[in-house]
Formats: sequence, C-alpha cells, structure tokens
Amino acid sequence: MTDQAVDPDGVRLPRDAAPEGRFLGRTRELKELRADIERAGLDTLSGRKAPRARVLLIAGRPGSGRSALAEELVRQVADRYPDGVLRTRLSEPDGTRVPVGRAARELLDALETPAPAGAPEDELTEALRTALAERRTVLLLDDAADAEQVDALLPDNPDCLAVTVSSGPLTGIADVRPCTLGGLDTKSGVELLSRFTGSVRITVDPRAAERLAEQCQGQPAALVLAGGWLAARPKAAVADLAKQLHTDTGQGAAVGRVVRLVHDSLPATAARTLRLLSLAPEGLADPHTAAALAGCSVEAARATLDDLAAHGLLHAVRSSHPQYRVPCCLHPLLDDLARTHERPAELQLARARMLERTVRLLQSCRAITETDSPQAREKLLGMPSALRFPSPRAAADWLRLRRPALLAAARLAVADGELDTLARRLMSQLVRALVAHFGTQAAASDLYDIHGLVLDVAERRGLPRERAAALLNLGDLDAHTGRTAEALARYRAALDAGREANDPYATGRAMESVGGAYLELGDYDRAADWFGRALTERLARGERPEAARLYGRIGAAHTYAGRYGEALRNWRAAVAGHRRCGDLAAQARALNELARVQEYAGRFDESLRTCREAVEWAGRAEDTRLQAALHLRLADSFEHLGDPASAALHRGTAERMLAEEAPEDDSEAEHGDNACEIRSVSAED
Repeated sequence: MTDQAVDPDGVRLPRDAAPEGRFLGRTRELKELRADIERAGLDTLSGRKAPRARVLLIAGRPGSGRSALAEELVRQVADRYPDGVLRTRLSEPDGTRVPVGRAARELLDALETPAPAGAPEDELTEALRTALAERRTVLLLDDAADAEQVDALLPDNPDCLAVTVSSGPLTGIADVRPCTLGGLDTKSGVELLSRFTGSVRITVDPRAAERLAEQCQGQPAALVLAGGWLAARPKAAVADLAKQLHTDTGQGAAVGRVVRLVHDSLPATAARTLRLLSLAPEGLADPHTAAALAGCSVEAARATLDDLAAHGLLHAVRSSHPQYRVPCCLHPLLDDLARTHERPAELQLARARMLERTVRLLQSCRAITETDSPQAREKLLGMPSALRFPSPRAAADWLRLRRPALLAAARLAVADGELDTLARRLMSQLVRALVAHFGTQAAASDLYDIHGLVLDVAERRGLPRERAAALLNLGDLDAHTGRTAEALARYRAALDAGREANDPYATGRAMESVGGAYLELGDYDRAADWFGRALTERLARGERPEAARLYGRIGAAHTYAGRYGEALRNWRAAVAGHRRCGDLAAQARALNELARVQEYAGRFDESLRTCREAVEWAGRAEDTRLQAALHLRLADSFEHLGDPASAALHRGTAERMLAEEAPEDDSEAEHGDNACEIRSVSAED
C-alpha cells in the first residue's frame, strides 16, 4: 500500500482505489480553514502583535475524517512554512491522555534538538518554544484531549501555525474558532464508495448507493469499511450491503455497525486476529505481534494483516519492516469485540504470548551486535529463523521503527502493578537492546522512562530490591546530565532501599555513587568518607578488584582536596591491589595517577621513576594509548626539569604510537561503560 486517498482517522485507501486524487470532499471546510489563517486576530484588531502561533481547530467525532482534513490542510499550506511540519498525537489509541512532557520530547526529537533525559515537563516545553522561536513551522497536534495539552506546546512565535484535531472545543485557548465536521454529503459519499467498487455497480443501482451512504451517515470511516467489504466481494450488489445494514438493529454510530458487520463476515481466524489487535501496544502491529496474539505462524499473520488492510481495517505503515496501525476510531470497537468474544483468561494469555515474543525479538536484536562472543553466536543460532535478523543494521532499523510500540509494551507490562518474571525480562532486554544499538547517551530519555516505570511499580508493591536498582539507574542518568543534586538524592534513597532488601551489591554501589556525587559537588571530605564506607563493604566481602578501584577513588578525592600525603598512600594501595589481582592495565593507570600526585607534591624525581614504571606495565598490558599518554607525561616532566632533548624524544614516541594505533570504536567504549547500569536492571535475568 503506497499513495493514499482518504484517511478517516487512519483508515486509508490503496492507490488503485483512488485514481482521481488523494483527498475527497470538504471543499468548504478547507476554504474556511485557509481563510482563518489570514484572519485578523483579537491582538491584531487591538493594535498588538500576536504573541503566539495561530491555532486552527478541527473538531469532530472519531471516524469523521478530522485527521485526514488536517493532513490535507497542512499539505496545502506547507509551502508557506519552509521549516517543515511537526506531528504528534496527544491521546493513546485507547483514549488515554499523552503526558505533555512526552509529546514535547517527541517534537524536540523531530527537530533534532537534544533535551536532557528526565527533564521536567516545564523544561521540555520551554526548550520546544526556544527551538521554534526563529522558525516558520506547522505543528499538527492530533487527537488533543484538552486545552492544557495544546496550550503547553504552542510556540511563542506568530510565524508558526498549530493545526489541532480534537473531539470538541478547546476552552481556554483564546481566538480559536472550531471547524466542526459532520458527515460527507451524499454525492461525496457515493463517490468514495465508487473508488472501491468501481463505477459499474454504482451506476447499476444509484439509489442503493445513496441509501448506503446515508446509512453510513456520511462518516468516512464507515464508508471506507463498507467500500472494503464490497471490494472483497465483486459479485455482491451495493443493495445487498445496504439491506444488511438496514436489518442491523444494534445501537450506536454507523462506524460501529459497519465494523460489526465486517467482523462477522470475516473468516473465524481473521476475525479473531482483528479483535485481538486491540491489545497491540500503541495500536501498532507487525506480523510477529499478530502471530503471538493469535497463536499462529508469522507467515499466516502477515497474510491476515494484508487482508485486513485491504478491507480498510488497518493502515499499512510505509517502512523497511511490515507494520500496521489500528485506526484510533476502531480501537474501542475492537476492544469491545474482544471482550465480548474472548474469555478474560484468553486475553491474558494472548497478551503474555505477545510480550514473550517481544522479549525474544529484543534478545535477538541485541545478540546480533555481539558476534564476537561465541556464547552470543551460539544463542543466536539457537533461535528460530523467524526471530533472527539478517544484519545489525536490520535489527537497528526494526528497533527504531518499533520503538513507540516497545515503550508502550513496557508500560503495558507493568500496568497491573506487578513485576513478574516476564515484565522484568522485557525491561532488561529493552534496556540492553537500546544501549547496544544506540548507546546510553542517545537512548537516555527512553532509559529514564523505563527505569521510572520500574520505580513506580516497586514503590507501589513494596519491592525494595527493584526500587534500589531503579533509583541507582535513574541516579546515574541524572548524574550524566549534570543534575548532581538530584542524583545524590536518588543514591541516598537507593542506599536505604538496598539496606532494607539486604542487597550487598546495591548497598555498595549506592555508597560509592553517593561518594561520586559529593566528589562532583566539590565536597571532597564527604566524598572520601563515602568511598571509605564502600571500601569497607568490599573488603569485608573479599572483593579485591573493586577494593583496589575504591582505593583509587579515595586517592582522587584527597588529591582534589590538596591532601597529597593521604592521596599517595591510597594510590599506592590501589597499585598493590591491582598487582595482586593481576590487572596489568589497571596497575599501569594507578601508577600514572600516583606519578601525577607525586608531581603535584613536588617530588619530581619520584614522579619520573613512577612514570617509567607505569610505561613498563602499560607495555606488558599492551595498552598503546596509555603508553602514549605516559610518554607525554614524561615529556612534560622533562620540560619542567629543563631537559628539552629528553622531552622531545618522549613526545615523538607518543606521537608515533598514536599514529600507529587504530581509532577505537567510540560506540563500543560507551557501551562498555554501562555494564553496571544494565546489570542492576537485570539482576535476576
């Protein structure tokens, strides 16, 4: 399905069904809306410059074609706004209000304007207004739940335009005249039907076509579904469908009656798949989602999805991976059908199958990035071929495309307030896949949301271990974005939760993180104290590598405080600890820091000897970059001592080493720095 003709809230027609054009009817409404852009507002009439973007409101019931009209209006005026069109939905498929902060972040992402992970709503909306201050942009705010949502996202720039779609008026936003939609006129309704049926069946019985359009109340969604039903039955007369709708004694809007008729006429397997798609997160379904929900093969699910799209029941999303969207106007109707025809236990089982399939796809998505690991290769080859990705790029494309649905699946997994094994695995694998493909920095906002979900549920259910892990991860993300005070508060709360859960890992990590936060805040005494507490915990458990690293952190705190004697003692302890553990590279780095402190303390001869020793150990560890850095330190020391010849010799050696060393993969280095973060999320995985 490619070029589209009509979009009544997401229900679209294939190109073959729309040879006459992309959009049908609504000529008067389009004319009024375009005129409203130029209309003088209240500020202009009073002699003041308009302080904000002009807001156009298209109001109507779901299925009235309101989103299609908004898209057509935007298409017609887009050339006036050279900085492009930004789109976001302000309601979930089930009608749940989308938080303003999430919508603002989506718009900022579309503008490629970074915003700190975990930033509050006010900061995000202010960043959005700043980003749009000097642009001429159209904002398409679809399915707005209330005026507060729209008001928070409006740019303070009269050169921008906001086209808003809603079910009713937006009371509270000044100078907005709604364009309220009813049904299409009978002529346009019949023409829409003819795009599915062809002109012959309409010409044979024009009265029946008019009667059918009237029975559909001119609602584009109902007309599209009726047209899809007729297109799938080339031998059926228009009068046959009109008669069936006439005999339907059910209550409700025309869209609901046509949906029930189409559903009841589908094969049993297709009908069940259709109603179970109401469980698809974010209303987005791919063949894997449909197969898991219905309990069938991926190939059978793909064929069923194509058939449902041909009926106008789904909207095919253009992408490298097949994906379909459930029209928002159909979601509550399909949900009612699912509750009517399926037992609660069957719905619960279908949801569990879908989440389990999602977990396995995320495992495959991550595993394909770890081809250097024999264990990962073996695990990947052990998966069914339908779950494997052909390449890391294909896996990344799938992850990027399915990101909204995956985040919605995470929200769904904890919606009941439980953190069972499946929910834990989903959270863990989603975090790992995002980090593996995009890195912690690029995925920080999504990671923040996921850890926030875990924290909410852990606090509601009284789960201290999960609460500690979530707080540690959120604290790390706060620290990475410069919110050190907030990070410190989270680390202290994580320490309390870790002690409550009697979790030595969480307790030790929280103590060290508290020390790191104080170090960042410049409170070196408290930093050294908390590092010392963490060191005591590590020594008591015999964790020598971690203890050696903590000696170094204590030494760094004393170095910053100017207490070089204490710093030297702790760095020597760090060197000895790494030597006992056989970590040559860590030993060389600790010697490097020891030489630095000796230089600060004025012990230049000792610093030179220590630095030469560090070069030797870095060579044994085959750490070329560290060797080069140490040669540069030696060069600086010799220059300070007035020996330019030796300085030049060491500087030349460093430059030669760096030239011969291939650049490291920055993404791999970044991923490696976050093993602690992933481990805390997936402690039971």
